[in-house]
Amino acid sequence: MDLRFVFTAELFEWDATEATWVFVQLPIEDADEIREDVPNRRGFGSVRVAVQVGETRWKTSIFPDSKSGSFVLPVKKDVRNSEGLDVGYSAEFDIEIL
Repeated sequence: MDLRFVFTAELFEWDATEATWVFVQLPIEDADEIREDVPNRRGFGSVRVAVQVGETRWKTSIFPDSKSGSFVLPVKKDVRNSEGLDVGYSAEFDIEIL
């Protein structure tokens, strides 16, 4: 599969019961294409991806977000630190579906 998306998004915080997570939301049109082209998703509807922001590349999953109708991408602390990102900052993300 050769699905790749490049978009700019703002980092936002989501508070869970025990921890705070930081995400970006994919554009709705990209989410629609992923739902259409990746019918066999993993647990919780997740999709494995490779991500690049700045000079940092990593593998993770994106997760469906019923509230927005899109997918959200978790951005871990070491990536945010390496790239000088924080909640409220915007960055360009390059996502490849694995």
